[in-house]
Amino acid sequence: MAISVNTNVTSMKAQNQLNGANSKLSTSMERLSSGLRINSAKDDAAGLQISNRMTSQINGIGVAMRNANDGISIAQTAEGAMQESTNILQRMRDLSLQSANGSNSSEDRAAMQKELNALQSELTRISDTTSFGGQKLLDGSYGTQSFQVGSNANETISVSLKSVAAADIGAYKSDAPGSRFGGALVATVAGTNGSAGGNLVIAQGTKSTTVATALNDTATEVASKINKAGTGVTATAQTTIEANLTAAFNQGLTMKVDDGKSTSSLSLTGISNNDDLAKAINNASGETGVSAIFENGVLTITSTSGADISFEDTATAGTGSMTLKNIAADGAVSATSTIDGTDTTATPFTAVGSVSLTSYSAYTISGGIAAELTTEVAGQFAGVNTVDITTAAGSQSALALIDGAIASIDSSRADLGAVQNRMSFTINNLSNIQSNVTDARSRIKDVDFASETAELTKQQILSQTSSAMLAQANQLPQTALSLLG
Repeated sequence: MAISVNTNVTSMKAQNQLNGANSKLSTSMERLSSGLRINSAKDDAAGLQISNRMTSQINGIGVAMRNANDGISIAQTAEGAMQESTNILQRMRDLSLQSANGSNSSEDRAAMQKELNALQSELTRISDTTSFGGQKLLDGSYGTQSFQVGSNANETISVSLKSVAAADIGAYKSDAPGSRFGGALVATVAGTNGSAGGNLVIAQGTKSTTVATALNDTATEVASKINKAGTGVTATAQTTIEANLTAAFNQGLTMKVDDGKSTSSLSLTGISNNDDLAKAINNASGETGVSAIFENGVLTITSTSGADISFEDTATAGTGSMTLKNIAADGAVSATSTIDGTDTTATPFTAVGSVSLTSYSAYTISGGIAAELTTEVAGQFAGVNTVDITTAAGSQSALALIDGAIASIDSSRADLGAVQNRMSFTINNLSNIQSNVTDARSRIKDVDFASETAELTKQQILSQTSSAMLAQANQLPQTALSLLG
């Protein structure tokens, strides 16, 4: 190699090696001091992009887990309030059953109604005041809200809350009289009431069920067929007559009962007043299934099974007069029918029982005997705020509304329980994902201290040796001076 003074190639090479060693030494020191393998894009451009995406996912999962826990807290708060509402409804049900008992006077029932009114108010107060962080939960304003339980858009779980106010929980029912059942008395004998029969269609949501009814079916038979069909709608039958005997029938008066399975008859000839008439009917109630109450000057005759009840005199003129009114399940009173024992016409009058339909969700009925059953062919919602147990009949009808309210709250609580469990599993899954993604990011972004410490030592030695060699290289041009000596 030629000896040159102007250009010291060896020194330049030593400088390059020293600069490289110092640069790598600086990088190692930066990594060891920060704990990160990637401190800027120049360290690993692709790795930086991947690790940042992972950081977004990890941070998002952390927020999502907190969101899911908030969702569980809201569900727990709402469910706790619903539990108290259920307790209130159970007490209301107990009061209704107690009031329905024949041992109670009107004053007793009025006292029970006072407590029931207070419970109705408390149901509404719970609905209006239950909140989470200032947000009302059970007054109907919450609706359906989505909880962000993922690190990306639209990864949500929806929670729905309904009002549990007394006016908003109850049951759908149809208890108004139809053209035949619960309506005006018909001029036929019991069991031949003239019901047209045919297929009755009950639709509830997307489900539609057909109930086959037959000609002259009694209310008892219709209710039984509806219940056996599994329609989701419960049917109950009852026949209630308001009667007034003003003069005894000396030639003959007969009460006939027909529920479609069995028939019975009772002679009421010679009975002159309502009190005695009630006693005669009650004495035979074991055979006929019909009972009577004479209270406050009003005679009420009842078949709790919904059997046809008819009254008929003979064709022989004599004495006797009796008025009859059919009372529907909703309390509607039919036109008055009069049996006149002084004429020579033997015209029977039959009270056809009412069929009350109840369900916890909306429904419609059509076809067949729908119009004969009721004018309310779509279920009418009634809340527990309408419950009135000041009468025995009101106490009986209250049970359907209260049971509907309990079922409605139970359904909501079941939904909340399912959501809580779902969110708990979501949190567990998110925690698992977060751990694994964090581990993956660490392998990309974090420094390996063992490897990097070895690299630091290596670059320190190279830096020192490069410095020594640079010093030696800088002395090489002095060789030219010895040639001049």
